[in-house]
This record gives sequence, C-alpha cells and structure tokens, in this order.
Amino acid sequence: MAANKLCCTLAIGALLCLGFAALIQAQDKPVTEKCLTCLCEAMSGCNATAVCISNEKGICGLFRITWAYWVDAGKLTIKDDEPDSENAFINCANDAHCAADSVQNYMKKFNQDCNDDGEMDCLDYARIHRLGAYGCHGEMPYKFQSTFDDCIENFAQQEAEEELTKNDP
Repeated sequence: MAANKLCCTLAIGALLCLGFAALIQAQDKPVTEKCLTCLCEAMSGCNATAVCISNEKGICGLFRITWAYWVDAGKLTIKDDEPDSENAFINCANDAHCAADSVQNYMKKFNQDCNDDGEMDCLDYARIHRLGAYGCHGEMPYKFQSTFDDCIENFAQQEAEEELTKNDP
C-alpha cells in the first residue's frame, strides 16, 4: 500500500509539473485534475517516456489515446501543427496539454452516466475513457480499475489528512 501511495504521489507531482492545474481552471472542462491524474495513472502509470505503442495510428501518450479517440475529440493539435498532417495525432497524444484537452473534449461529447448512479462524474469518465463511449456499461479490466481506484483512494486520504491538519490547533 505504501508503494502504491508513493507511486501515485509521484505521478501526481509529475502531472502537476506538466501544468494540468492550468488545464482544469476553465469551467467548460468536465474532468477534474484529480480525475485526469487517475486516468493517466491507470492508463500508463503516467509514464511520459513510453510515447506510442505503435506508430501506425496505435495507442499513444500518457492517456493511451487511439487515433479514433483523437478524431472523436476534435483532432486537436499542438502549436503550428495541422489536423491533417501525418504526425498530428501522435504529436497531440504525446503532448500532455493536447492529450488532456482531447480527453476533455471526448468527455464533453460523450458525457453519460455509465454506472447508472444518477451522476456523471469521474467514475463515468474512467469508464468512457477505457471502454469507449458506446461500451462504457461493460466490464472494466481489473488492472485498470484497481489502479484507478487506488489513485482515487489516495487522493481521498490526502484530502482527509490535509483537512485534519488544517483543523488541528
């Protein structure tokens, strides 16, 4: 458990260094910083060095985005890149900001209550991201779900500890 907490804490720090905080400040972005961090952790371990699994429209970046996902998210690009350029998908998926914005766009487009709890929240975004917009009611892979749940739990523990510290005289 301590190793998981350290891993998640390190991942959180790495993502914050990449500037995710600035990405979340806009109100039209449904996915919170915590949720993006846990999606990243569950998808790739937030390993920025593992760029693409395949160069041929494979799975790329921290969020392991596919070419079809990127297209559905609006074909976002990095600066000075064109959506139809040969490497636009790979460049965006491997750029933390562009990839996070793609996740935001995808969730805005396919926002739905996948776990039928009456709310659209991070748990639904995890299902949409991992299983796709049309398969989000399916069975979650154990490794993804376990890593994601551990990350969310670590955030909750950190928030509880911070609250105790704040209220401590």
